[in-house]
Amino acid sequence: MSSAEKAEAAHALRKPGDTDAVTFAWADPDAGLYGLARVATGLGADSVEQPSALAIAFAGREPLGAVAMAGDDAAEAVSATVEEPLRRWTLRSDGEPAFALEFAATTPSAELGGREKVAKAGGLEGYEQLCRVTGTVRVGGRSRAVDGLGQRGHTWGNPDWDRIALTRSVGAWLHDGTGVVINAVRPAGMTAHADEAMWAAALDGERARGVDDARLSTTMDEEGRQIRAGLELWLEKSDDYPFRGTGEVVAGSTLELGALRLDVAFFRWHVEGHTAVGRYDVIRRAA
Repeated sequence: MSSAEKAEAAHALRKPGDTDAVTFAWADPDAGLYGLARVATGLGADSVEQPSALAIAFAGREPLGAVAMAGDDAAEAVSATVEEPLRRWTLRSDGEPAFALEFAATTPSAELGGREKVAKAGGLEGYEQLCRVTGTVRVGGRSRAVDGLGQRGHTWGNPDWDRIALTRSVGAWLHDGTGVVINAVRPAGMTAHADEAMWAAALDGERARGVDDARLSTTMDEEGRQIRAGLELWLEKSDDYPFRGTGEVVAGSTLELGALRLDVAFFRWHVEGHTAVGRYDVIRRAA
């Protein structure tokens, strides 16, 4: 088995709470089409493996539908296939939302190892890649073409939500296929960005570089959903200036996932004189 095949392979689930998940996010701002999908397998308290899936898509600000389910039907509701390890994947949903998409990597993977503070705080390690995304999304009974940007992440581990207040997944994707990704975890009992463990990487076609110091600021609405954000990333300690960006939400919604709540948002980013698109998702314990 090649190293790419090993990275793609699902990780063994050994104790209750273990999970292995792949998350896809995409955006075509010219068409006004955005979406997020996640396929996962977890080990329940009865030590039985159970698949789960979720998907949500938007045309402009209007949701096209959402699905969040577990059990045998989940694998049929949303499916993902590895066409070429770490290079190409297909993603499909035949319900609401309905889409058929192909993701092609534009960068190598940025590795989030188990020794990172954010991995220790959140109980998950994995990797992230940026992608070109093509295919179709069904809007109002008709197929519309997607030709945009996206992100694919593979994570595994055992998150303890008694110790976690929330997690953040952020991506800013530039039209040349480069961009930045950020993961953050806020421990239970904490209330501010400064209390969060954070990991970030800058990706281009040749390499993925870990960020020495990542800072994220967020403005929330009255219901605690992200509406604006700022980025400040010091790629190296010796840098004279950080990589900076600001962004605002262009589409978003909330999914109730049992004991958890997922606030999905797609952002228009303004970074270093360029306009980018991307995601900003928050998972927290439901009130």
